[in-house]
Amino acid sequence: MPELLARTLELEPMLVDLGQRFAHAQSALYIGRGINFPIAMEGALKLKEISYVHAEGYAAGELKHGPIALLEPEVPVVAIATRSATLPKMVSNVQEVHSRDAPVIALVTEGEDPFDAGFASIVPVPACSEVLSPLVNVIPLQLFAYHVAVQRGCDVDQPRNLAKSVTVE
Repeated sequence: MPELLARTLELEPMLVDLGQRFAHAQSALYIGRGINFPIAMEGALKLKEISYVHAEGYAAGELKHGPIALLEPEVPVVAIATRSATLPKMVSNVQEVHSRDAPVIALVTEGEDPFDAGFASIVPVPACSEVLSPLVNVIPLQLFAYHVAVQRGCDVDQPRNLAKSVTVE
């Protein structure tokens, strides 16, 4: 795992570029399935916390139950589409997003691009077992949030209104 995480950190230059490209966004959606649905929520949380961009994480299978109405060219969608048992369904969800002209940032397994049309900004993460994939997949999401925040001029070391510890109930 340490080697996989170190290789994932090498993606930072790509995430700097994506951060610059999407720093103007006012909203973003993150989608994942199965074990990576909580990672989609974590990615959205990090973007909210340090860049002040409205972001929400959704189970990709729930897109048609509300979030699909929010898709437009100014709302990037970060899709966790790494190798998994649910990848074919995830590809279908991402195609729905693309058909509504929302820009897609897709985390995919290195050496694999499940999107034939080449319509997504691809972030290739190292291959690992599905059960360990959240450890690898969360890193690019955190780096993306960091670089969006830097581009927006946010103080990433002291985010506003964010308590570092809970001292009252």
